[in-house]
Amino acid sequence: MRVVSQKIGAWVARLGWVWVDGQVAQISRRPGASTVFLTLRDPSAELSLTVTTNRDVLDAGAPELREGARVVLHAKPEFYAARGTLSLRADEIRQVGLGELLARLEKLKKLLAAEGLFDRARKRRPPFLPQRIGLITGRASAAERDVLTNARRRWPAVEFRTVNVAVQGPGAVPQIVDALKVLDADPSIDVIILARGGGGIEDLLPFSDEALCRAVYACRTPVVSAIGHETDAPLVDYVADVRASTPTDAAKRVVPDLAEELRLINQARHRLHRAVHNLVDRETHRIDALRSRPVLARPQLMIEQRAGDLAALRQRAERCLTHRLGAADDELRHTLARLRALSPAATLDRGYAIVQRPDGHVVRAATEVTPGDPLRLRLAQGELSATVNT
Repeated sequence: MRVVSQKIGAWVARLGWVWVDGQVAQISRRPGASTVFLTLRDPSAELSLTVTTNRDVLDAGAPELREGARVVLHAKPEFYAARGTLSLRADEIRQVGLGELLARLEKLKKLLAAEGLFDRARKRRPPFLPQRIGLITGRASAAERDVLTNARRRWPAVEFRTVNVAVQGPGAVPQIVDALKVLDADPSIDVIILARGGGGIEDLLPFSDEALCRAVYACRTPVVSAIGHETDAPLVDYVADVRASTPTDAAKRVVPDLAEELRLINQARHRLHRAVHNLVDRETHRIDALRSRPVLARPQLMIEQRAGDLAALRQRAERCLTHRLGAADDELRHTLARLRALSPAATLDRGYAIVQRPDGHVVRAATEVTPGDPLRLRLAQGELSATVNT
């Protein structure tokens, strides 16, 4: 163990001096002691190191240093073999100013935006009436009171699961991230509210932490950010599904107003009743108009009209048929008269006869026969046989 510890110490000693950026989680100043002990943590990870420095170094670089402040220090890593611990020995400490903090936040904002954490397409709308609401806020804070009071005033039956956490200081981010994981894993939670009252930029720094932003982005449950006032805009506001200007505004956005919904329902019922009434009136008038038409008022009238039309057509057909039959009869009589006038029988009736040979050939001249030829004479009544003598 001694050899291993010595080799680790020798390797750490070769690292040299480095610049370290972090958040002060704890300050230990012992009365009368020249050495000050700091616990420096990484705001984006669960990592911390002990820093030792001289009181004069701390007073020169950051005389009003408090827990939760961001610092940059020049330090050398040291490995304490007896306890097997790693620490930093600082010879220069600088408290990060407001301007530098804002510049870092702007740089982080561009990084998260480039990765798509602020993309509007991925933001989800909270349900119209959540079954249960998760609330992450400070214990007995005005933000908690505002959210609960306004939400229950709007919808008295609303249910909350409240998780109280630190909302500023070095322990705020881990507690908020843990609370998010707990509420996101609860299947009865339909929406999560992050609520905190107003404060300075330093007070709201935990809500611009990269780890918290990524935790909000990873939530499957819609998250509503209600941090500070309207003018405050921590980075978690851009990642959350809904940004509320204040905790009171968050309560209004998450649950509907019962009185307003009842008013809207009454309006809808009134419009529906009026629409049905107008429809019934319109159809009643339409039925009355249909019933007032002659075809429905006196249905037999149409039959009478059609019967009259049918009788007229029958009379017209009879007249037309009688006329055509009369004309045809006259024409037939005239034709018969002409046939009778031109018929050979009419000629025979006048005393003429038709002379024919036995083969039926009609004799028209005396030269067509010779003496002794038999002939047949057709009369009007009967026939005679004859023989040619001369």
